Amino acid sequence: MAGAIASRMSFSSLKRKQPKTFTVRILTMDAEMEFNCEVKWKGKDLFDLVCRTLGLRETWFFGLQYMIKDTMAWLKMDKKVLDHDVPKEEPVTFHFLAKFYPENAEEELVQEITQHLFFLQVKKQILDEKIYCPPEASVLLASYAVQAKYGDYDPTVHKRGFLAQEELLPKRVINLYQMTPEMWEERITAWYGQHRGRARDEAEMEYLKIAQDLEMYGVNYFTIRNKKGTELLLGVDALGLHIYDPDNRLTPKISFPWNEIRNVSYSDKEFTIKPLDKKIDVFKFNSSKLRVNKLILQLCIGNHDLFMRRRKADSLEVQQMKAQAREEKARKQMERQRLAREKQMREEAERTRDELERRLLQLKEEATMTNEALMRSEETADLLAEKAQITEEEAKLLAQKAAEAEQEMQRIKATAIRTEEEKRLMEQKVLEAEMLALKMAEESERRAKEADQLKQDLQEARDSERRAKQKLLEITSKSSYTQAMNSSTTALPADLPAYNLISESLSFDFKDNDMKRLSMEIEKEKVEYMEKSKHLQEQLNELKTEIEALKLKERETAMDILHNENSDRGNSKHNTIKKLTLQSTKSRVAFFEEL
Repeated sequence: MAGAIASRMSFSSLKRKQPKTFTVRILTMDAEMEFNCEVKWKGKDLFDLVCRTLGLRETWFFGLQYMIKDTMAWLKMDKKVLDHDVPKEEPVTFHFLAKFYPENAEEELVQEITQHLFFLQVKKQILDEKIYCPPEASVLLASYAVQAKYGDYDPTVHKRGFLAQEELLPKRVINLYQMTPEMWEERITAWYGQHRGRARDEAEMEYLKIAQDLEMYGVNYFTIRNKKGTELLLGVDALGLHIYDPDNRLTPKISFPWNEIRNVSYSDKEFTIKPLDKKIDVFKFNSSKLRVNKLILQLCIGNHDLFMRRRKADSLEVQQMKAQAREEKARKQMERQRLAREKQMREEAERTRDELERRLLQLKEEATMTNEALMRSEETADLLAEKAQITEEEAKLLAQKAAEAEQEMQRIKATAIRTEEEKRLMEQKVLEAEMLALKMAEESERRAKEADQLKQDLQEARDSERRAKQKLLEITSKSSYTQAMNSSTTALPADLPAYNLISESLSFDFKDNDMKRLSMEIEKEKVEYMEKSKHLQEQLNELKTEIEALKLKERETAMDILHNENSDRGNSKHNTIKKLTLQSTKSRVAFFEEL
């Protein structure tokens, strides 16, 4: 008995030592998270935890992916996490990815986080060449990716070479043309500049709207064989099942929409498809592995459910999400308009300030020049006054000398000269004295006139000085006014928010009329988008023609050749499937069997 008790105690202690949790690492397209999970957790428990952490409500598009050897698999919601064939080393790693794709991204993807995750995943698939994208469309998509990351194009910020470290184009596209990275950047930037005003979510949605028309978008490919053993490719996507030639993943040979399929099932490696029309025989194919059939079945069930769901009225949850999304979109649009108005007002204020500063500088220069002219006038006036004083003194001196000469002449005349010689000499001296006196008088008169002229010049200089001072006073008054205006204008941007709603006090009350108006705006946007599509296609063709001369034909891949052939025939993803489904289901099944 003692041995039995000891054995039970040992078992109990061992049981207590077993871990009750394990670590899981979740990798999204732009983040990494770790969680401690309970051993008993099922796939749904972990999946719901990840969705709550991300704030994701459109859960039906996503799943947790892992690898079994070299085969992709998805975590089952109703099965324990550790019961899956996953590596037992911790942390157990899963990739949170889109498992199912929408038919129309703009109509179906409601949350911004959902759009962002799809954008990142599709972008990576295009760059990794899992989705074929023609060169001209690659450039357009790259420009929207740049808009989503950098915002509006600003030549002062986004200078030449700012995309040098960015991975924006598939390597296949880069190798196909004799173009330098600078040439590619120039063409991407030319498109990028046209996307001004688009927010990140809008740019990402434009990216998805273009990408969803690519032939390989959202298609999962599997190698299969029909009854005759012919190797084919099965494509599973949002629209249905498609059969491809192994060498051509762009153009399906046969298509079966989901609304024509009644049942799908598998037994071991054999997969069975039952058409909706019970009169038509089932058709079967074989895959390489049992787990591939399991994956095909999962994708068929999920895509079929979403296909039928899209063709019904939205659930209450989806209606609520769409209403919230519309309100959020309207709120963001109002916020962007407010910011745009503020930006415009700031730019206008800055322009006014710059103009006033320029005018102030000009007035300062004029004041400096006037001040210098005033100083020169004052100096000239001082010189003229000094010269006038000297001239006046010289005139007085000459007048004094003339008076002395006159006195000398009178004295000489009064003096009696006794002899003729003395008389003659005296007369000669008198004559000379008279001439000298005359010259002295003329010189005195000339000097007096010159003094008068200098006095007149002095008066004019003083008048000029007075006018210069008056002008300087006027300029000084203008400068003070300009500085006052400048200070008030410079302060304007800081005060601008006071004239707008404060974000904390914003409240939105969307009434029925608001919703109707918003719906009308959305419809208007759709019409405008259709009108722009033609212009967009013309621009794509223009870019294709522009770079065609730089193409290296010998580097074209089989995909490039097939795409060009489809383009020459006017075939696209949707009209090809439409043409294929015009045939009866019975004839398509028969054609599949005979391949």
